[in-house]
Amino acid sequence: MPVLNSIADFQPTLTIWRRHLHSIPEVRFDLYQTAAFVADRLAEIGVDEVHTGIAETGIVAIINGQGAGRTIGLRADMDALPMAEETGLDHASTHAGAMHACGHDGHTTMLLAAAKYLAETRNFAGRVALIFQPAEEGGSGAKVMCDAGIFDTFDISEVYALHNAPGIPVGAFYTTPGPIMAAVDEFSIHISGKGGHAAMPHDTVDPISAAVSMVQAIQTIVSRNHYALDDLVVSVTQIHAGSVFNVIPDTAMINGTVRTFDPVVQAMVMTRLQDIVTGQAASFGVTATLEYGNGDPATINDPGCAAFAASVAAEVSKCDANATREMGAEDFSHMLQARPGAYLFVGNGDSAGLHHPKYDFNDETTAYGASFFARLIERALPL
Repeated sequence: MPVLNSIADFQPTLTIWRRHLHSIPEVRFDLYQTAAFVADRLAEIGVDEVHTGIAETGIVAIINGQGAGRTIGLRADMDALPMAEETGLDHASTHAGAMHACGHDGHTTMLLAAAKYLAETRNFAGRVALIFQPAEEGGSGAKVMCDAGIFDTFDISEVYALHNAPGIPVGAFYTTPGPIMAAVDEFSIHISGKGGHAAMPHDTVDPISAAVSMVQAIQTIVSRNHYALDDLVVSVTQIHAGSVFNVIPDTAMINGTVRTFDPVVQAMVMTRLQDIVTGQAASFGVTATLEYGNGDPATINDPGCAAFAASVAAEVSKCDANATREMGAEDFSHMLQARPGAYLFVGNGDSAGLHHPKYDFNDETTAYGASFFARLIERALPL
């Protein structure tokens, strides 16, 4: 059987839990209802320790196995997105302007289900650290939990996480050794010129012309400044300038994102952006400043841990152990910098895409993810 029988038998209750979490979405670190629900379920399950209030609303729970051994961490993110839901479901969001559009309600439920199984069976030696994390969607909650010292405090030696994947058959897994998701950086360019009447452009220093030229030049970073087989995305996502038809404004602003896997490529982009801003500003007679913000680093799987996790996933369902890496980002990268481990995806079936107002986590996926977590512990920490 692809999933553990006791987890499959508990599916009706897991569905109730997941749909309740879906109905009470909370964002970033303000997960007070969500964290309380998780803590209550952990107490009912009978884990050995529940540590709350980590990174404001994060939780680490401990389950002791039979005998001494290592501690392995399993992580689930709990937060929602600040967006309106359009599913029309009975369990849709009851919190205006917040929605579980990325399936973190499902991730939390999968880890709770694994916790129930592991607390009942304890068919392992060592300990499991169940990490329930806030603020994956902005806020780098994983980094905040790392900075709070959870890996040293709980002596965690390895760490693993799952994310659902719409469009992939329910329960099918995939991962890859090395980089699996990109580093995500942001940049803003602030341009100052001299505004005036649009009918008299000779009396102005036009920041819009400079902004347009900068955007065009930024496109050459990918096409002309890096090796074509290195993964790189540089996207301009916002241009803000002006307010009326007949006025050339004083200022303009450009915003964008950079996605990389290699720190050398990342450094090249930062240098080229500054060169472009400086050069184009001089060319158009404006002043311009670049603000560049490093976000979460690339999510890099330990090759050995990724191979091990893929072998466990293959016991539960199909697993592609050498999937193509993705340009999205994930703050679990900070945990993988702290300890070896792996990040995997599990299929959510034919659902709307992530971050879509009509998305909903597929409850059929829960048993697959929970069975993966449980089997991973039993395989990694055998009696």
